[in-house]
Amino acid sequence: MTQRRIAVVAVGGNALIRSRETSGLGDQHRAVIATADHVVDLIAAGWSVVVTHGNGPQVGFILRRSEIAEGEVPAVGLPYAVGDTQGAIGFMFQNALGNAMRRRGLDRPVVALVTQTVVDRGDPAFAAPDKPIGAHMDREMAERLATQLGWSVAEDSGRGWRRVVASPAPREIVEAPLVERLVREGVVVIACGGGGIAVARNADGSLDAIDAVIDKDRTSALLAASLDAEMLLIPTGVERVAVHFGTPSERWLDRMTVAEARAFLAEGHFGAGSMAPKIETMLAYLDRCPDGTGLITTPEAMGRAVAGEAGTRFVR
Repeated sequence: MTQRRIAVVAVGGNALIRSRETSGLGDQHRAVIATADHVVDLIAAGWSVVVTHGNGPQVGFILRRSEIAEGEVPAVGLPYAVGDTQGAIGFMFQNALGNAMRRRGLDRPVVALVTQTVVDRGDPAFAAPDKPIGAHMDREMAERLATQLGWSVAEDSGRGWRRVVASPAPREIVEAPLVERLVREGVVVIACGGGGIAVARNADGSLDAIDAVIDKDRTSALLAASLDAEMLLIPTGVERVAVHFGTPSERWLDRMTVAEARAFLAEGHFGAGSMAPKIETMLAYLDRCPDGTGLITTPEAMGRAVAGEAGTRFVR
């Protein structure tokens, strides 16, 4: 079998919801179909592709449904909500990628894999939960649910109160060896949805589900390193990364070294809730895969970015 280069493509959960009016499952599936066509550009160019995806809004929808149905049906716990989204969004990508490849005469199997990510029970994040999930609510309801269900709650940027959970660092992807085997056999794999279902390893090797949300991009970097992937690609809303963004000195970058990226981060060029986590993900990946290449660009420009005609390229 021909040895193929591996690319991990990390699609954000928000990329599947274009607006409040187009947040239904059918709308999300149509967004996935549009993204899948661009992913297939990479497959057609000879890459073996692993797709990871976010799930923040989708998990929020599931938890909100559970809150509304309180007392009528059993509540959905956070690990199961993450698992649910891995299945639903995984199906969307599995279906869309398979159909897109058939239209282009490509014969590659596709599989969506429920994935567990090991975290450390001693991670400092558990002592200071700060990742908002689920619906906004008023303070009275938030405090009532905190007492009733043992939640941690916090005010969310003036928009109301929300449940907050820990977001620990990913340490190990349980199914990474299986992902690698499937990829080497020519399978297109969808894995690590929502950063993976958080689990903690016991002394006997068994795994316990943990109430936590793992950052999808951090897990994607870990997966890319575990696979020794030649490329980590993060589709986002801009074709290139900029410094001095929104100022008269704004400059769009075609290429960035690790040293330059660290310096720009330290200087505060990238938004904490937007571009900074993506830059940090690229640094984590290149620290472990120094010969790899990172790319940030729009979904539409992925094929051109791989060819060196678009996007911001990150190198060691």
